[in-house]
Amino acid sequence: MSRQSPARGVAFVCLAAVFFSVNASMSKVALEGGLEPSVLAALRATGAAVVLLGAVLAVEPARLRIGRREWPFLIALGVAGGALVQWLYFVAIDRLPVGIALLLEFTAPAMVALFSWVVLRQRIRPRTWLGIGIALFGLALVAQVWTDAGLDAVGVLAALGAAACLASYYLIGSRMSGDRDSLSLTFWMFGFAAVFWAVAQPWWTVDLAPLGRETSMLGAMDGVSIPVWASVLWIIVFGTIVAYGLNLAALRHISPTTCGVIGMSEPVGAALVAWVWLGQTLGVAQMIGGLAVLTGIAIAETGRQVVTAGVTSPVEAGTEAAPVGPLTPEAEAAPH
Repeated sequence: MSRQSPARGVAFVCLAAVFFSVNASMSKVALEGGLEPSVLAALRATGAAVVLLGAVLAVEPARLRIGRREWPFLIALGVAGGALVQWLYFVAIDRLPVGIALLLEFTAPAMVALFSWVVLRQRIRPRTWLGIGIALFGLALVAQVWTDAGLDAVGVLAALGAAACLASYYLIGSRMSGDRDSLSLTFWMFGFAAVFWAVAQPWWTVDLAPLGRETSMLGAMDGVSIPVWASVLWIIVFGTIVAYGLNLAALRHISPTTCGVIGMSEPVGAALVAWVWLGQTLGVAQMIGGLAVLTGIAIAETGRQVVTAGVTSPVEAGTEAAPVGPLTPEAEAAPH
C-alpha cells in the first residue's frame, strides 16, 4: 500500500468524516420530509449499488465473479451491513438526537470484542478491556442512567441494533479480507442490500410520493425548502459514494489504524453539525460521556491484538494484523 503523502491521507479521511457527519443531519431532513426509514435505506442502498456497478464494470468486470463459498458471506454482509444497519440507523436518528444515536451505534467494537472472547475463544488484551470499560462508562453518562433523560426507548434499541449489525459487518468483512477487493466487496454489499429491500418491500408497494414534495432544511435553515429527492440524492452521492471513496483514497497514504482512529471523530462531528444546523444540544454530562466513549474505543482499537495458539490472528476484536473497517477489512468508517 502506498503511503507517499500521510498529510494527504489524513486530509482525505477528515473530509470523509465531514461528509458522514453532515449526512446524519441531511438524513434527518429526508426523514422529516415524509420518507420512511426503510424506504430511505432502500433508496440509499439501491442508488449506491447502481453507481458502484458502473464503477466496477468500468475498471474490471471480472471482479464481479462470486465463488461458491463467498455467497453466504456476501449475502450476510449485504443484509447486516448494507440493509439492516442503515435502516436501524435511520430509525435511531429519527427518534434520538443525532449525536446520541451515533454514540450508541459506535459500541460495535465492544460487541466484536465480546463476541470474539465468548464465542471465538480468543484472548483479549487488558488494554482492550480497559477501552471497553471506559466506553461503557461514557455511554452511561450519555444515557444519564441515574435519571429519566427522556430518551426514546425504540430509538435506543434501534441504535443498539445498528451497533450489533455493524459488529456483524466487521466480523464478516474480516472473513472476506483475503478473497475480494474493496470496490467489488462494497458493490456486493450494497447490491445484496438492494435485493433484500426489493424483496422485503417490493417497489410497487412503496409510497414514493414524498420524493416529489418540498421539505424544510430544518433548524438554522428552516426557511429554506428543497425537494425530498434532492436530499436523497445528496445522501447517495456525497454521504455514501464520495465519503467511502475518500476513505479508500486515504488508505493509500496512511495505515488502517490511523484511518480508524480519525474516523472515530464522526459522532462528535455529527453532534456538532446537528447542534449548529438542527439546534440539537447535549448536556455537559452527555458531552463528557461522548468524549469518554470515543476515548475508550480509540484505546481498544489501538491496543487490539489476539494471540491464539502462538499465532497472531487476523480476526476481529484485537488484531493489529488486519484492522477491519466498514467498507472492507481496511476501510475504517461506519457505513453512514
